[in-house]
Amino acid sequence: MSQEFRHIVRVAGRDLDGTKKLVPAISEIKGVGESYANAMVSFLKLDTKSRLGQLNDKQILQVETALKDPKSLSLPVWLLNRRKDLDSGTNIHRIGSDLDFMIKNDIDREKNVLSWRGVRHSLGLKVRGQRTRTTGRKGRTVGVKKSSLQAAQAAAQAATNAEKK
Repeated sequence: MSQEFRHIVRVAGRDLDGTKKLVPAISEIKGVGESYANAMVSFLKLDTKSRLGQLNDKQILQVETALKDPKSLSLPVWLLNRRKDLDSGTNIHRIGSDLDFMIKNDIDREKNVLSWRGVRHSLGLKVRGQRTRTTGRKGRTVGVKKSSLQAAQAAAQAATNAEKK
C-alpha cells in the first residue's frame, strides 16, 4: 500500500516543502545546515534521493526526534551549533526559536559585561572588525546633503554668469 504524497510536511514547528529532496528540505529549518542534515539523514538510513513528502509518519517522527535530541544519533561534536555552552558547559544543538533565544541572550550578556562586542552591538555598528567608512550604513546617509549641493551649484552658476558679463 503506497502512502499519498504530502506537499507540505510539518517538522519541528515549521512547514516544509514536500516536493524538495530530504537534505535541502530539512536544512531549511533554522539551526540545521546542509552537513548536519546530511549526517542525520544518513544515520537514520533514509534515502537521500527521496522527497520529503514521500516519508511516512514513522520516518517523520524519527527525523523530529533526531532534531530534538542529536545525542541519540552519536554525531560528531563539530556538527553541533552550540559547543561548550557557557551556561551548562555541555555540547548541545539548538534549532528554531530556541536558537534565536540563545543568540539574543548571548548578545545581552555581551552588552551587560560592556565588552567591545557588546558596545558595538548596542551602538548598531559592525561587530567583527569590518570597515565602516563606506559600508554598513543601514539607511543612514553620509556625505553631502542635497540642499548644500544645490547651494554650491547655484553659487557656481552665479560666478559663471558674472564672468560672462
